[in-house]
Amino acid sequence: MGKLIIAIGREFGSGGKEIGEKLAERLGIKFYDKELLTLVAKESGYCEEILQKNDEQPTNSFLYSLVMDTYASTGYAAANHFTELPLNHKVFLAQFDVIKNLARRESCVIVGRCADYALADNPDCFSVFIHAGMDFRVERIKKDYPDKVFKDDNKVIDFINKTDRKRANYYNFYSSKKWGDARSYDLSVDSSLLGIDKTVDFILDYAKMRYDLDI
Repeated sequence: MGKLIIAIGREFGSGGKEIGEKLAERLGIKFYDKELLTLVAKESGYCEEILQKNDEQPTNSFLYSLVMDTYASTGYAAANHFTELPLNHKVFLAQFDVIKNLARRESCVIVGRCADYALADNPDCFSVFIHAGMDFRVERIKKDYPDKVFKDDNKVIDFINKTDRKRANYYNFYSSKKWGDARSYDLSVDSSLLGIDKTVDFILDYAKMRYDLDI
């Protein structure tokens, strides 16, 4: 099998991270979610705590288009010379660079962080968006956050919606596409209909057909 990179976008509580982990395990390749921040810290010089605080955090900036034009022609190092650029833009550019370098080196599964946008021109990459019904998501969040006290399910739904808005704002701002829109991805799957394991099977079947893989 040649290189294969799967970029996963996900609704909060849809099981996107677990699906990504299981895909990586089944394929025998690496999985990156928060792990990506460790790599960015090593390659960019930013401390990991700063990266975590600015992870998937958009900020409006008139300079952003200018800097991305500079990045496209000269790379992250030159673009980073714009010292007045907000820190979270610099974090995004550093992640963008690491994601592209990862895809050159190895097969992997990457969750979030506009990986599909960073790798839009990479023929070894396909993108997946994982969504799910609200009841499914509420039950997962209550299990995944046992230490978080929710008065009722409406509070869980509020938590879910706020997290989704943050992810959507980040994706829409940096990618110029629409988060969650099926047209923004190669594949869109409802994990609440198939369940986690069958969703993994479904994505693997897609990879087999698209890339003629024996996996």
